[in-house]
Amino acid sequence: MEKFVKEIIPYIIIIVVVVLVRSFIITPVEVDGASMENTLHDGELLLLSKISYKVSDIKRFDIVVINKGNDKVVKRVIGLPGDKVEYVDNKLYINDEEVKDIYAKNATEDFDIKDICMVKEDVEDCTYDTVPEGTYLVLGDNRLVSADSRANGFIKEEDIVGKAVFRIWPLNKIGFIK
Repeated sequence: MEKFVKEIIPYIIIIVVVVLVRSFIITPVEVDGASMENTLHDGELLLLSKISYKVSDIKRFDIVVINKGNDKVVKRVIGLPGDKVEYVDNKLYINDEEVKDIYAKNATEDFDIKDICMVKEDVEDCTYDTVPEGTYLVLGDNRLVSADSRANGFIKEEDIVGKAVFRIWPLNKIGFIK
C-alpha cells in the first residue's frame, strides 16, 4: 500500500498543477463563428491569458475573451474608458482624432457613443459622450456579421476573462496573435 501511495503522489501533483494553471493562468478557448475574420477563423483554438490584465491594463486593439452568459466570445477592444469613439465614413475616430483601423475586414457603418449607449442602457441615462468608466467598446474584425458593442452595448471590465495571446490550432497557423 505504501508503495502505491508513493507512486501515485507525482500524478496527483501533476493533476493539481494542471488544474491550477488552467483555472488561474492560461486556458484554451475556441473561436466560434466568423466575427473575427480575417484575423481569427471559426474553430481555431487559442490560449487565453487570465493573468495579462492583472499585471497590465487592457489596451486598444487587444483581442479579448468575454463572458456572455454561458458562452465565451472573442472580440477586439476599440474604445477604452473615457474615450470618445465614433465611425464616420468608414473611418475610426478616437477623441476626435482619426486612428488607422487595420483590422477591419470590411466597411463599418457610422456610429457613435450614443448609438452604443442606447443599445442596452436606459435612453434617459445616455447623457455621456465617452465610454463609461469600467467598460469597453469592442468590435469584431468582420463588422458585417459581428454581434459586438453595436448590438450588445458596452462590455463591463469584470466580463473580460482575459487576453487571447497564442493560436495553437490549426498547426499551420500556430503563433502569437496580433
